[in-house]
Amino acid sequence: MNTSTGARPALPRDPGTSTSLVVCDAAGRTFGHGSVAVVAVHGASCVVSSSSRVALVGPSGSGKSTLLQLMAGLDTPTSGSVSWPAWDSGPFQDPSRAGMVFQGLSLIPSITAVENVAFPLLLQGFSHKQAIALAIESLDLLAITGLADKLPEELSGGQAQRVAVARVVTSRPRLIFADEPTGQLDRVSGDRVIDVLLEAADHLGAGLVLSTHDAAVAGRLDQTWRMHDGELVVAA
Repeated sequence: MNTSTGARPALPRDPGTSTSLVVCDAAGRTFGHGSVAVVAVHGASCVVSSSSRVALVGPSGSGKSTLLQLMAGLDTPTSGSVSWPAWDSGPFQDPSRAGMVFQGLSLIPSITAVENVAFPLLLQGFSHKQAIALAIESLDLLAITGLADKLPEELSGGQAQRVAVARVVTSRPRLIFADEPTGQLDRVSGDRVIDVLLEAADHLGAGLVLSTHDAAVAGRLDQTWRMHDGELVVAA
């Protein structure tokens, strides 16, 4: 990547055009072998596009997190396939392809919020000055620039999750995954995090898939896909 001009990862060429980004074809994931084998995901088929706003719902242990990891290329199916038509390899080969927001707090505790947001850009080769400037842009986009100089221990749970979203947004991904992003938050803080995720996806023209067990959260997205005992049901 050429960082001499200060250029950032490009936005999708046409956010108004829906592009298939993830295709699962009877994808399955089994852990272990023989009598102790556990089927976490069984024959899941679905398509995620750049216009997708999907809530993946189901009880704990239903396979939601495993399916997200398969979609993101963080795990490999043991049956069937997962492909990414827009790229020749998994999306997590490049932060401008996909980003993940986790349930637990994932910020580096020893550095400020803006430094946390800038960190992925530093790994990509941006200078410190460029990375900080772009991180501030992302914090501003999400209306949390007031948190820039705070350490993670000084943030509430909801604030920390919004900073985590800003960190993902900074790389301008075309896919955003969120694994129970409101699971440890109160209702008000959780609603704000969902606001931020939806606004970020719209701004970037990015596909959004989040797992949740909260019906109120799921109701805010365009589609609800349900998992039960590793089986995926995709609503028409």
